[in-house]
Amino acid sequence: MDNIIDITTLLQEAVEKGGSDLHLCAGRAPTVRIRGDITAIGGQLLSAATCRESILSIITDTQRAKLEKDLELDFGIGVKGIGRFRGNAHYSKGTLEAVFRHIPKHIPPLSELGHRPAVEALCEMNQGLILVTGMTGSGKTTTLAAMLQRIAESRDAVIITIEDPIEFEFPPCRSIIKQRELGRDTLSFVSALKHVLRQDPDVIMLGEMRDHETVRAALTAAETGHLVLATLHTNDAPQALDRIVDFFPGDEQDQILGQLANVMAGIVAQRLLPSEDGTERVLVTEFLGRNTAVAACIRDRRFEQIVGLMEIGRKDGMNTFDDALESLYLTKKISKEDAISNARDTNRMVNLRRQPEPKK
Repeated sequence: MDNIIDITTLLQEAVEKGGSDLHLCAGRAPTVRIRGDITAIGGQLLSAATCRESILSIITDTQRAKLEKDLELDFGIGVKGIGRFRGNAHYSKGTLEAVFRHIPKHIPPLSELGHRPAVEALCEMNQGLILVTGMTGSGKTTTLAAMLQRIAESRDAVIITIEDPIEFEFPPCRSIIKQRELGRDTLSFVSALKHVLRQDPDVIMLGEMRDHETVRAALTAAETGHLVLATLHTNDAPQALDRIVDFFPGDEQDQILGQLANVMAGIVAQRLLPSEDGTERVLVTEFLGRNTAVAACIRDRRFEQIVGLMEIGRKDGMNTFDDALESLYLTKKISKEDAISNARDTNRMVNLRRQPEPKK
């Protein structure tokens, strides 16, 4: 049909230009996000009919039925020689549109991403709950994939992932990795978690904790001797704790706080900021580990003290966002403006001074 565009060609062009996301919107040319900025590629303005038919041409009949039922669809698509993409089809003012996020074929190691040794140490744990938190587009999925890759390469284990959709694909290694996709391999996160303990897992990865049933199942799995990794949409580590508890009604929250205090192994909160020279994006993280003081704060819901515990827990590998921002600014990775705008303590960033360049 004349009004169908070749989405795979656009995806290839987007990747070649260094783009992370491709947007198909009616009334606009195809648009790519490159290092945080959006740029049109190609001169063709997309009509509503072109958007619709092009998107429908790359999904299955089952996916189309789900889209028509839910008006939203998350799906995966692979492009030979380029890699995988996470697609989301949705409606805007009655018009079907879509966005595609590039999932690189190579899973970078944690150190290459910019994580500190304390995050790598989490991968050596055998049980507990590890959360990776941040807003959409902050690199949570990449961090989880890097953690799973490290686990899979370093031990003999059964790793089961529950994803919506599958993003990174893992090559064969020491561990057995079973990747399960919602809608294709299981009906829901809750259904998959209900049966996962009968599948002999050592490690369970949840693409996202979306509701109290998923959170409850994840806490139970962590309590029964499994290592559980999951993502959550919050700005920082203290908010992640609040969010988990707030999934539940008031009369259940004390029980959840007790479980969380017992099983929480670590929370990695992250953001991506533009580099000072504008050529890339830089990972900024904070890490909340577990010790007696942290567990007591969680149990008593004294979350306002968590930032202070991260500050005094530096010897145990913990750090706050402000610690990371200071280091990145002083090493000329990010600008002072970005350090200030992302800090809890803006005065700390304002007062920072870089060492002068040595005279030649």
